[in-house]
Amino acid sequence: MTETLLILLKVSIAVVIACIGAGTSPSELTWLWRRPGLLIRSLTAMYLLVPLVAFGLVLVMPIGRGVKAAMLVLAVSAGAPLLPRRLKKLNSQQYIFSLLITSSLVAIVAVPVWVTLLSIYFDVTVELSLGTVVSDIAKTILLPVVFGMGLRAIFPARVERLSDRVLAIAGGVLAVSSIALLILHWELLAGLLDWRGVLALLGLMIFALLIGQLFGGPNPDDRTALAIVCATRHVGIALIVATEFAGVRTAVLIVAYFVTMFAVSSLYLVWRRR
Repeated sequence: MTETLLILLKVSIAVVIACIGAGTSPSELTWLWRRPGLLIRSLTAMYLLVPLVAFGLVLVMPIGRGVKAAMLVLAVSAGAPLLPRRLKKLNSQQYIFSLLITSSLVAIVAVPVWVTLLSIYFDVTVELSLGTVVSDIAKTILLPVVFGMGLRAIFPARVERLSDRVLAIAGGVLAVSSIALLILHWELLAGLLDWRGVLALLGLMIFALLIGQLFGGPNPDDRTALAIVCATRHVGIALIVATEFAGVRTAVLIVAYFVTMFAVSSLYLVWRRR
């Protein structure tokens, strides 16, 4: 059952990303590359500052090994979030899509490097090859984007009409699978998370939101988008890393983090729109 739910999570993520690809044009791929200042700030926030915050929280807080592993996984799982419907109201769609592609490409190198460095420090056994990262990112992110863009090029009217509906269905499957996984492993979750673990994960969310808010540049929508990206992390990459070396326990904690972050980001978006 657990394996089935994890497969549903990964498939629904791929479908969501394909829908994102279907709603964008090829010129938007390099939108962020043509703005080097915003590109550098975004990558610094996502791949340097948020991981350092996670690293610092683990150092100063007395948390269990399971939460420690979850923090490590979240630290290295930078990337654009799977919240396209909620971020659609922002005037930053080109930025969000270009950031999704750019962060996925950077993750091919950054994820193995961060995993190796942090695992050595925390004495966690990791066997995550570059080939595994490339293969999983290609299957769950890059190929779905190309597939969605290809469908749009061949059937523009039909894809535009159906993409939002398919996106809603995939998002529903993602949500139901996440909640089902938490219900299935609620005893495990309760045993792993004490008040210190909850505080550490909430602290990571809040600091990540603040980092994105500060580094998003002068455009308010870009700041909001980067804050959500930094705090949400990339559920696809997180599940890849968690299932490769940390096991089901960490995967359950990762899903719990994302479910909680969905609620926290909702409050943040309400505040930003005021």
